[in-house]
Amino acid sequence: MYSWIWRHLPGPVAAKLVLAAILVLAVVALLLFVVFPWLDPLLPFNQVSVTGG
Repeated sequence: MYSWIWRHLPGPVAAKLVLAAILVLAVVALLLFVVFPWLDPLLPFNQVSVTGG
């Protein structure tokens, strides 16, 4: 998959590196600002109860 992306990026190696970094940052931003906030209420991590025993 990564080689397919690398082959389809335009330009010389330096331009491909910059474009690949931009793609990685865009995916990280999409995950942090869209996917994870949407998914957070669906996960059971906030439903913690401690009972005395």
